[in-house]
Amino acid sequence: MRGDDESKSIFKDLRVIVFIIALLGSIVFIHPSYNSQDGFTTNLKYGLDLEGGSWLQVKLQGALVQVDADTTMVLKALVEPVIGDTIDVTGSISAVDGEGQTQTQAISFTTPVTVTNAQMDLLGLGEYTISEQNGSTQVKLTTSKEALIESYLTNSLKAEVVPMLIADGVEYEIRTAVTEQQLEALMSAVGGSIIKNADGTSRYAEGVRTETRDLTKNILSQKMNSLGLKDIPVKTAGDNYILIDFAGIDLATAREIAEKPGKFEIRVQATGNETKHVLYGEDIESVGIVGYNEEEGMWSTPFTLSETGALALQKAAIEAGATTNPMEHNLVMLLDDKEVYSAPLSYSAAQQLETGPIYSWQSSTGTGDEGKAQAEQLQIHLRAGALPVNVEVVGAGHVDAALGAQFKKESVVAGLIALFAVALVVYRKYHQKGILIPMVGTSLSEVIMILGVAAAIGWQLDLPSIAGIIAAIGTGIDHLVIITDEVLYEGKLPPTKVYLSRIAKAFSIILGAAATTVIAMGPLVVMGFGSLKGFAITTIIGVFIGVVIARPVYGKMINEVLKDKSEGQA
Repeated sequence: MRGDDESKSIFKDLRVIVFIIALLGSIVFIHPSYNSQDGFTTNLKYGLDLEGGSWLQVKLQGALVQVDADTTMVLKALVEPVIGDTIDVTGSISAVDGEGQTQTQAISFTTPVTVTNAQMDLLGLGEYTISEQNGSTQVKLTTSKEALIESYLTNSLKAEVVPMLIADGVEYEIRTAVTEQQLEALMSAVGGSIIKNADGTSRYAEGVRTETRDLTKNILSQKMNSLGLKDIPVKTAGDNYILIDFAGIDLATAREIAEKPGKFEIRVQATGNETKHVLYGEDIESVGIVGYNEEEGMWSTPFTLSETGALALQKAAIEAGATTNPMEHNLVMLLDDKEVYSAPLSYSAAQQLETGPIYSWQSSTGTGDEGKAQAEQLQIHLRAGALPVNVEVVGAGHVDAALGAQFKKESVVAGLIALFAVALVVYRKYHQKGILIPMVGTSLSEVIMILGVAAAIGWQLDLPSIAGIIAAIGTGIDHLVIITDEVLYEGKLPPTKVYLSRIAKAFSIILGAAATTVIAMGPLVVMGFGSLKGFAITTIIGVFIGVVIARPVYGKMINEVLKDKSEGQA
């Protein structure tokens, strides 16, 4: 017979201690509880399949295109509407780099009317000088063809245009919905066209760059969290589409939430009703908590600008005259071209901008409950309203909550059936309760630890994730059977040297199989094929928990079981 100290030695083993801590920690994270009002509850989060709710597929509106145009015609199209008269281009000198690419152009033009600094600043085409000669105004402008085309497209389409130098020229990302025919007509008006490939196909493609898609996805995620909708999965599908699952939210509300974010912009009032662009939302680094100034009785929303944004705001405020006469030059905030905030600079801010940029700002919205509500709304706009492109809902669907609850019950039943079937097969193979109980117990503990990890990281469980857990049960039992078969020697524990050799062989097989599984699941995680990503992640978590925590403990337990049996037969 074995003494009590020897029988308790298993609980002093480091592997067992880690196993117990992991199991208890998982239960704490899951936090199962029961009350008469809500029934049985846990900290587990469920996806659309199990919770019910809505899903949306949104399309990013934009186009990628390479175009060319006549520089003189583009300049006339930009300048003449601003100065209110015609211009005559008198000279143009291009600076070319070593690769033959035009870098800058020095363009001179004259006009019979007076051209002001404010008008040239409003155009924002580059550095300039203005002089009066023989009753006409001469302007010397340093710019580039790319800058002129960018400004022309921006003004014509009322959208942000981002040029990028690529291998065969300059590609313009137009961040609004525009067709190839519309662009062709715009460029034809300035003596240009969309550039063609050697085979005659057009260098026009609907969509946006991958970086723009990812930025939109991240801002949408922040938008959901700002509205209190935590853990809303936002996934990309190709370069032009984003998929959003709204678990527990009806379709009408989901549409309103997804379509509400837009492109955020700050402008400054120049002359009259004209406003000049200052910055987009991407230059807003952080947004603080809505605050209340007791002295002024005003609610306000604090935000911080990046260095680029702060310098742009200082420059625009000085050029517009907002630093010398702030009450006549409001800062205007727009969301999807709709005004969401307009107010003048404070006198202290105006004075400070004369000497340097301001990085931290407070946007005062008013007093009382109305002022507070406006400050909270402005906070959401500042945080997540700055979508680079507008989105269009192109697909939608709804999963009824009752159907989701049914899926949840059926998933539990499927897991229990799988566990019971495995237990039956194991018992028929070994006919020993001493092997069956540790094996099934180990498998069940792995499921609890997988759920514990999901609860700890806030992972939403969906049907593919449940399938991953069931798959983990199957692969786990496979590994446990390998250990058992390798350790058993004519139905009893082999000598220590043989046991160590066989257990090492078993774990070499298990590690190889686990590595193969992880490698096979890797592409699904990295590339994110929709819901299959949940299956892959859950499977990998299950394999990791099994190999690192559960399998070594089972090896220790089966050793103790066979040792007890051998001593009982002695």
